[in-house]
Amino acid sequence: MQGTVDGFSYGLVTPLVAYLMASLGGALGLRCTTRSMLVAHSWRPGWLALGSAAIGSGIWTMHFVAMMGFTVRQAPIHYDQPTTFASLGVAIVMVGMGIFIVGYKGAKGTALFTGGTITGLGIASMHYLGMAGMRLNGKLEYNTLTVAASVVIAMGAATAALWAAGQVRGFLWSVGASLVMGLAVSGMHYTGMAALSVHLHGTTAPASGDSPAALLWPMLIGPLAFLLLAAVVVMFDPLMVMGKPVLTPVENKPGVPAHPALHHPARRPPLRPARQPGRRSSRTPQNR
Repeated sequence: MQGTVDGFSYGLVTPLVAYLMASLGGALGLRCTTRSMLVAHSWRPGWLALGSAAIGSGIWTMHFVAMMGFTVRQAPIHYDQPTTFASLGVAIVMVGMGIFIVGYKGAKGTALFTGGTITGLGIASMHYLGMAGMRLNGKLEYNTLTVAASVVIAMGAATAALWAAGQVRGFLWSVGASLVMGLAVSGMHYTGMAALSVHLHGTTAPASGDSPAALLWPMLIGPLAFLLLAAVVVMFDPLMVMGKPVLTPVENKPGVPAHPALHHPARRPPLRPARQPGRRSSRTPQNR
């Protein structure tokens, strides 16, 4: 029996909140990626790891909030905890791989394409692994072409977001990149949900697992608390707001003497040839 699927049981509330959560995680993560390009090499892994965790937590939270509005009228939905939280780990690891590539190789060329592709695949993997953790009295089936379109959307938008983060052009530029990242996650999610169809079993046996309400508190206390801490780090770091380091000239640093500027002439006057000893030029009337 075909199940009646409704992905907007709360109207526009869950899509808007989900998009804001994805954009928040993207803003923090991409800002940390930008920050990693402005610091010494030894600090770069820490900033990139923080950015990976922020983006992974944001997209996982977005998925869970969006799924709160997903219902199948003929069957209650439950969730398997290990599979659900495994999707969070997959998101952080795969997004981290893409961000580390861009953070060390730069947001251009092959590095950008590779990093954006891995990040997009991480978003898609998180989505479909999270869907695999859903338990109901039925079977989930997907349309192959629509699933492929959702993966392409995720990879393309993630690549664009990483490119924008690598430009290091200020806070507003990163805000735009985070909105693109939120669009990547939301667009991929709802395109993937459009590929879903549910075929219910004839029996009425209850599904096993935890309800969405049981997963709500861990979702709020865990990833949201981490996003809050990451936001505090971003807010109190001046370089994160400025978008580029303020370089102090060497002459203005304490303990370093100032050096006068040296002016080099554009052309040196030609040297007169030296006279050979013992030879005296004759002064003719024409040469006088």
